[in-house]
Amino acid sequence: MVLRLSELKPGQAGVIKEFQNNEIFLKLMEMGCVPGETILVEQIAPLGDPLSVSVSGYHLSLRLNEADAILIELNN
Repeated sequence: MVLRLSELKPGQAGVIKEFQNNEIFLKLMEMGCVPGETILVEQIAPLGDPLSVSVSGYHLSLRLNEADAILIELNN
């Protein structure tokens, strides 16, 4: 099942499949968000923005619009 990263709940993880926004593609790639990497949602701010995620050994904060652009496949 392919979802947007922004649709995951804390504790859920998935594998990055692709990006839908070419404008932030390079920025996300530089932060370690590359296709094939597992990404874990650690926390979501009380108002839903930003999200705290773990990917490639790093902890990142992503804005909601950035998380909307990352398509992931849920881990079973």
